[in-house]
Amino acid sequence: MSSETPDKPAKRAKATRPNGAPAPAARAASTPPGAPTLSRNARFAWYAGLLVLGLLVGTAGALVQAAWLPAGLILALLGTAGLFYGGMRATGNQIGVAAGGGGWLIAVILLSFGRPEGDGAFGGGVGELLFLFGGMAIAVMCTTLARLPRPTP
Repeated sequence: MSSETPDKPAKRAKATRPNGAPAPAARAASTPPGAPTLSRNARFAWYAGLLVLGLLVGTAGALVQAAWLPAGLILALLGTAGLFYGGMRATGNQIGVAAGGGGWLIAVILLSFGRPEGDGAFGGGVGELLFLFGGMAIAVMCTTLARLPRPTP
C-alpha cells in the first residue's frame, strides 16, 4: 500500500549528480536549453567586452571598406556579421547582438560626423551606404535568429 492519496501525490526526490550539483533536468524552467549559465557579473563583462569590440569592428570596417572598395566592403560586412552572430552565440541571447551593435553604431555615427576642417571617414558614396545599411540589416537578422542549442560535450 502506498502513502499516496488521491488528493496528495507523492513527492519526488530532486535529481542530483554525484558531486551534489543539480542534474540538467532540474534546471530552472526560465532558462532555455543550451543557454550558458553565467553569473551576473560575468554576463555584464561579456556585454562590456562586446561593446568595445563593436567600437573596434565599426572603426576598422569604416576604414577598410573605403580603402579597398569591393573586397573591403565584403570584408567589413563579414567582420560585422561575425561580431553580431558571435555575440549572440557567446551570451546566448539577443542582448549580445545589441551590445556589439551598440558599439558598432557608436563608432559608425561618430566617424560619419565630419571635422570642422571638412574631412571625415565617410565620403557619402555607395560603399559607405552599403556598409551602414548592410551592417544594420545584419544586426536585425542576427537578433531575430532562432536560438540554436549549444552542442553538448
